[in-house]
Amino acid sequence: MPVLCGRCRCVMAADQRPLNEVVFLTVAEVATVMRVSKMTVYRLVHSGHLPAIRVGRSFRVPEQAVHDYLRESYVGVESA
Repeated sequence: MPVLCGRCRCVMAADQRPLNEVVFLTVAEVATVMRVSKMTVYRLVHSGHLPAIRVGRSFRVPEQAVHDYLRESYVGVESA
């Protein structure tokens, strides 16, 4: 069952590893890993495409969620 945070639609699956085993990344760290701007990460979080939790006024994104998002978004190019 997903857990919704505050005012936005960020979702985190509750059936994953225990929280003490989850590695959380800041928005800046996610932006570095994905090689995009922080604003792009915020858009992904607010749209619900990238799960996150809210800590005060900040967001934390599970590292595995970033890897899953990138894996699912991968587009292979076929040669002609």
